[in-house]
Amino acid sequence: MQNTYKNPIYPYIRSQDIDSTQPVHHPVIIVGAGPGGLALSIDLALHGIKSVVLDDNNTVSVGSRAICFAKRTLEIMNRLGCSKKMVDKGVTWKHGKVFFKNELVYDFDLLAESGHKLPAFINLQQYYFEEYLVDRTEDFNEVDLRWKSKVTEIQSSAEETEVTVSCPDGEYKLTCDFLLSADGSNSNIRRMLGLESKGQVFQDRFLIADVVMKAEFPTERWFWFDPPFHPNQSALLHKQPDNVWRIDLQLGWDADPEEEKKEEVIRPRIQAMLGEEAEFELEWASVYTFQCRKMDRFIHNRVFFVGDAAHQVSPFGARGANGCIQSAENLVWKIASVLQKQAPYSLLETYDTERQHGAKENILNSTRATDFITPKNDMSRLFRDQTLKLAKQHSFARTLVNSGRLSMPCSYPESPLNSSEKDTFASDLCAGTVPKDAPIKVKGLDDWLINYLGNQFVLMVGVNSSLNAIQYEELEFIKNNLNISLLLVSDEPIQHFENALGINIIDSSELIRQRYDLSEGTNYLFRPDQVITGRWKNLSISVIKQAKNKALGYELENNYVSENNNHVEAAQ
Repeated sequence: MQNTYKNPIYPYIRSQDIDSTQPVHHPVIIVGAGPGGLALSIDLALHGIKSVVLDDNNTVSVGSRAICFAKRTLEIMNRLGCSKKMVDKGVTWKHGKVFFKNELVYDFDLLAESGHKLPAFINLQQYYFEEYLVDRTEDFNEVDLRWKSKVTEIQSSAEETEVTVSCPDGEYKLTCDFLLSADGSNSNIRRMLGLESKGQVFQDRFLIADVVMKAEFPTERWFWFDPPFHPNQSALLHKQPDNVWRIDLQLGWDADPEEEKKEEVIRPRIQAMLGEEAEFELEWASVYTFQCRKMDRFIHNRVFFVGDAAHQVSPFGARGANGCIQSAENLVWKIASVLQKQAPYSLLETYDTERQHGAKENILNSTRATDFITPKNDMSRLFRDQTLKLAKQHSFARTLVNSGRLSMPCSYPESPLNSSEKDTFASDLCAGTVPKDAPIKVKGLDDWLINYLGNQFVLMVGVNSSLNAIQYEELEFIKNNLNISLLLVSDEPIQHFENALGINIIDSSELIRQRYDLSEGTNYLFRPDQVITGRWKNLSISVIKQAKNKALGYELENNYVSENNNHVEAAQ
């Protein structure tokens, strides 16, 4: 097999913690230096929180594994300072084609509108993604990344967590306020705590093969149902960097995984797909079974499960790694707020509330895709095939075709952190949704709205270029007394503007006005993870204060206290 990538070997560095006679305490310990664990550590560092990352390996993933990274993941990576490397190296795409047998059924565009900094999707091998994240951790003193360090024991309580770490120099113990388990679908932490990830195993097997070849195929997602080169099964083709192409081939439940991974078995299958004249080299291959699982709760005492350790989906739809990164982002600002005593402990419960919603959404879409791709009986296959035939001529049938609903930003419409909507908007960017980007100008230079959202609470306000004294005082109070950053959106630069008040962004394309229904006085409050927590047509200090407190979980804390007082009174 040919290798286009050489795995870096990271040095094991002896930790001084091993010399301590007592367990050394850290605010946060992260188990697993994959995409989730590394993203958690970087995000915590941006909030000023120190973490120890423990990984029993000393390199990035072997094989390309996850390759499709969605726009929302790229926006999160933009906030973490990693997106440029990813986009520069990755293969950008937004078009896809669906085939039935040898005919094109229809094609689609995942981001038809313009005015976004980041693309709909890039394809990038997971090992590059992890390498860029490791590089980024080196920019922070707050991240202590320990390779060749395996957690062998764990003791969990409501107050703290203790772990035993095995490394080349022996064993030592650590304690932490919060332990974040990002150690994959076969989570050792989950196993040691006696917890389960429950769900469904689908009776089918798929071959993933990465082949190196120079081909003229466009940079699109191509999916075949029952193609002539692989009859009665399905196939998928994606381009990756370095002239590597991802090919997925459905094998059926009776396929022998070990036999199917042999190059002499794989090569004829791919040759049939690409043609007898095609020249290629096999780089990496794996056989997998569809699984959709999740834990009943992602929180156990002070242990929080993230990514595949918490929830697992089948790969069609690219919802695994993308869902993991959204979970990491959801968790970090809440832990940081609690550790920095800016929020009550009850805020952390909303990680489970919101990300259970996200996991269920991903599993639902993944299960539906699996059922459509792999019909379980003759009637299901007849329905699928007739739907594909109709889809060629009728757009209504295309909504029924499911070759994997591709990862979308998760919204939290029922989140207890949202402020209720009282005004009418001609925009669907309500509380619980993530922002839409737009081109802007700042200090006369071209920029993007997404660059100014996140890491803290941000209030975006539509203003006139001539702020009056009352407006100025209100905004100054919100910034200084409520500790909220301000984005003041206007059509022209604000007269006599003082940067200390906030950032004046010019809606140069009028897309902010259009996408947010933003007129003078309209304001949006964004959480540190960029999620909108409330919006209003008129600015009110008291409303903004209440909305921020609600987003920090103080109403949950009040309900908790009230419920406990009621229990006491009932007992008396």
